[in-house]
Amino acid sequence: MLGALLFGVLVLAILVVLVIQASQAFGHFGLGFLVGTEWNPLRLEYGALPFIIGTLITTAVALTLAVPIGLGVASFLAFFAPTWTRGALSVLVESLAAIPSVVFGLWGLLAVAPWVRTVLEPQLQHVTHGFFLFSGPALGIGVLLAGLILAAMVLPTIAAVSRDVLMAVPKEQREAALALGATPWQAARRVVIPGARVGILGAVTLGIGRAMGETIAVTMLIGNSLSIPNSLFQPGNTIASVIANQFTEATEKYHLSALIALAVVLLVVTALVNGGARVLVARLGAGQPSLVTR
Repeated sequence: MLGALLFGVLVLAILVVLVIQASQAFGHFGLGFLVGTEWNPLRLEYGALPFIIGTLITTAVALTLAVPIGLGVASFLAFFAPTWTRGALSVLVESLAAIPSVVFGLWGLLAVAPWVRTVLEPQLQHVTHGFFLFSGPALGIGVLLAGLILAAMVLPTIAAVSRDVLMAVPKEQREAALALGATPWQAARRVVIPGARVGILGAVTLGIGRAMGETIAVTMLIGNSLSIPNSLFQPGNTIASVIANQFTEATEKYHLSALIALAVVLLVVTALVNGGARVLVARLGAGQPSLVTR
């Protein structure tokens, strides 16, 4: 109880300090700060919308890739991996979560970006026939590359937590499905995974928080454009990356206050996402019988 109270006080204190520091930007620009599309410190124009959109797009790309792959990895480790390899593979997956973000950034810049530029982006253009999300020149560096690396960064968290949740489902449920003639994959897909959906949603929520707040790797890979990207191939920016790029150079008071205001926006957006996920978890849990009594 005391620990939860201290944690709540800490979060509130952080929010209060940030809001005070960002009050100049919010007071001067008002709602235009959130919906504005221009960011030009020389003309005192500060609009956060390009960075909010960039954050949401990169997070969406990361989760689109990481969630199904992570769930597949978790299912394999929980049910299909040979016993003698399960421990080693689990340690390997968990170790990926400990790799520093700057290492992911260098890997993406030196190894993945050339492949994205020469192979992936041209193939996507060909397959989608120039669909607007995959239009424009193949640059390698951009929103798509940042989303790919974010997917690799959140994948270990989603896979490790989902594996633990799947293994917590009573084995009698899976054995009952197998006894009724289901294949191992059918038992996992139709019985175990639905029974663990609340925990899996929690794992995805952790991945969302990691993806939205990632800074260094995204800064190295996204291209750092101040405009709203028209396709996944174009450079962009996230809230975290623009703060990292400009904070040390922000000598003008409104510029510094605007960057802190971006931090407030990121904190609020993350809190809203986590709050929405908790509400969804509560609703799913309320309509889901206990794993022990089902």
